[in-house]
Amino acid sequence: MTNEFERVCRSGWVALVVLLLATIGTGWGLVDRIAHAVQFGHLEPKWSLTWPIIAWALGIAVMTILWVGLFTLQPNEAAVLLLFGEYKGTARRSGFHYANPFYSRIKISLRARTLNGEKLKVNDQRGNPIEIAAVVVWRVEDTAKATFDVESYQTYVEMQSETAVRHLASAYPYDSTDDKTISLRGSMDEVSAALRVELQERLAKAGVIVEEARLSHLAYAPEIAGAMLRRQQAEAVVAARTRIVEGAIGMVQTALEHLDRDRIVELDTERKAAMVSNLLVVLCGEQAAQPVVNTGSLYT
Repeated sequence: MTNEFERVCRSGWVALVVLLLATIGTGWGLVDRIAHAVQFGHLEPKWSLTWPIIAWALGIAVMTILWVGLFTLQPNEAAVLLLFGEYKGTARRSGFHYANPFYSRIKISLRARTLNGEKLKVNDQRGNPIEIAAVVVWRVEDTAKATFDVESYQTYVEMQSETAVRHLASAYPYDSTDDKTISLRGSMDEVSAALRVELQERLAKAGVIVEEARLSHLAYAPEIAGAMLRRQQAEAVVAARTRIVEGAIGMVQTALEHLDRDRIVELDTERKAAMVSNLLVVLCGEQAAQPVVNTGSLYT
């Protein structure tokens, strides 16, 4: 594992002025020597220009190498610096810089990126085939790990994101009628938080920070969509009926307690049973109740 450390580079503007003066000085020296040779050539040997030309050529070669050290960085951009295969640090400050001309520079964007994952066909916790996709917002945090610890950090992010989504889908059911059970459809916030945590664990090796991860598509596979829709409808009806019955029982219990407490009417066990039966029919029925006026006695 390689850990990043920052390399502070010199100002490129100062280096630019120095390099311009040195380049001009190198060329001016050759021109001056040639002018001198033309003026006093008859007094000097024929090979008197040989060494100045060689020195000028070497000077130009050195200056060309030195000019390579200039480089620029945009905001949210970094440059990984290598010297003959050895990591020498990361330049992070934006602007015009100068560094060792023998450094190899690998520029990496530090901007936030969005990965729009493809639709995956997987099985949920109950074995039902579903289609699922996720959107991941990520950025490079450690440039050294992103460069040296994985082959291609972008491909690594794509593959690990797909693996995490597949694992997430198999860990939760698609839907649940129980409010306490976490499901893919009913608990989007909890599922997204779990996906982000798992992705961060997987992508930490590549020096990547996951800023956000959310499901962008969730549906049953086409071959079972119709059957699962009917199943959802049946489960919804059962859940609604259960809630209605629970509420009706509570209302009946409250009514009986009020009658006993306020002594509005004295009811024996059989009359209480009849009252409970009638109230449950009224409260749980789908149609409006039809009242019946009893002019006789319950026992006749």
